[in-house]
Amino acid sequence: MVEVYELWIVIVSLIVVKLSHWIYQWRNPRCNGKLPPGSMGFPIMGETFQFMKPHDALQFSAFVKERILRYGPVFRTSLFGGNAIMSMDNELNMEIAKTTHIPGVPKSITRLFGENNLFVQSIESHKHVRSLTFQMLGSDGLRIRTMKDIDLLSHKHMEEGARKGFLDVKETLSTILIECLAKKVMGDIEPGSAKELALCWRNFPSGWFRLPFNFPGMGVYNMMKARKRMMKLLKEAVLKKITSGEELGEFFKIIYGEKDTMSVDKAIEYIYTFFLIANETTPRILAATVKLISKNPKVMEELQREHAEIFRGKKDKEASLTWEDYKSMTFTHMVINESLRITSTVPVVLRTPDHDIQVGDNTIPAGWIFMGYSSVHFNPEKYEDPLVFNPWRWKGKDLSALVSKNYIPFGAGPRLCVGAYFAKLMMAIFIHYLCRYRWSMKAEITVTRSYVLMFPHGCDVQISEDTKVDN
Repeated sequence: MVEVYELWIVIVSLIVVKLSHWIYQWRNPRCNGKLPPGSMGFPIMGETFQFMKPHDALQFSAFVKERILRYGPVFRTSLFGGNAIMSMDNELNMEIAKTTHIPGVPKSITRLFGENNLFVQSIESHKHVRSLTFQMLGSDGLRIRTMKDIDLLSHKHMEEGARKGFLDVKETLSTILIECLAKKVMGDIEPGSAKELALCWRNFPSGWFRLPFNFPGMGVYNMMKARKRMMKLLKEAVLKKITSGEELGEFFKIIYGEKDTMSVDKAIEYIYTFFLIANETTPRILAATVKLISKNPKVMEELQREHAEIFRGKKDKEASLTWEDYKSMTFTHMVINESLRITSTVPVVLRTPDHDIQVGDNTIPAGWIFMGYSSVHFNPEKYEDPLVFNPWRWKGKDLSALVSKNYIPFGAGPRLCVGAYFAKLMMAIFIHYLCRYRWSMKAEITVTRSYVLMFPHGCDVQISEDTKVDN
């Protein structure tokens, strides 16, 4: 009996020693040098739950601010089951963005996009994706036709909202985006298929930053289930058109036109990813922009003046916006730039270094996720009163630039957001039609634990047909 008792003591002691060693190794990871200061939290979970706490979308999270005060602008942590370096050092962020080409994405995002997705593969694959995107949205003829579709859809949905007395900014732009891209990709599709496609996108789980466990009920499981259904819908619609010889959309012709390098499955995967990225980001940023405008009467007044002038300049009052109209929206572009600046409170540079990087006395290890924040957007030396929403600060500046040393809302380096111009175009056209009405909005903006902009009181704009501005 004594021997059994002693054996149990030995076994328990070994387990305790093993667990203690594991916890010590977790909290003190190995590195070929000195790691930046920081904490790693609990094994596996790390500091994920603290990181994912909701916060004001116009401020950095309490998690980030507390650790900056404790450890400085560059610190280590553990998130989503992996090791990470967080940086508020703008020079370091720009250097990593330019020299490191491997995307820094948690396993949940890799699974969502697919292990072999063109967007998250090598820099050569990403360049190919960028080339295809510019073919779809960059050529003059196609750019103008895409703009016309967005214009017609924006006009239609704004009038529908006016008849109802309200519209949800985020949901409305999401619908416009889905209808526009669906037509460009698949051409004319059956109403039933279009409705199912739109419903699938609306029910797609929001937020890509999640714990990597693929179990029923978990966020990643729901995302993977939605991804499978979405890919199935897209593939069935495209194959049906190819088999029957029906006309496909312009985007698909460009993508699938390179048959030597792009199979049908790859083309479907590309389309799915483009839909996903556009639908996840642009509607939320526009909703935040509209909220900021609603709180600034002078901004709203100047926008309405600018768009009334565009409307008055048209002989045919029902005519669509032209590219010249879009380029003339100077103040609108100032508003969009300022909104992108002040709402960039989440990581904009995500990379995984393939070699150790020396930063002063510290080392950023190869294989760790690097998460760079746009702290420069809130630097009072670069922007006067940086917490104030002030579109006039952009007066006289290059409004077409997507990135500069002090402005990185779309990231930086060779993996700059491929849909940036498309996003700005959609936002400008939506604002144009919204400014045809007198409107108000009630919504508080926060960032949820899934790291997405949310509106707990809704993001409804109150408009009606009798509030239409007489231009």
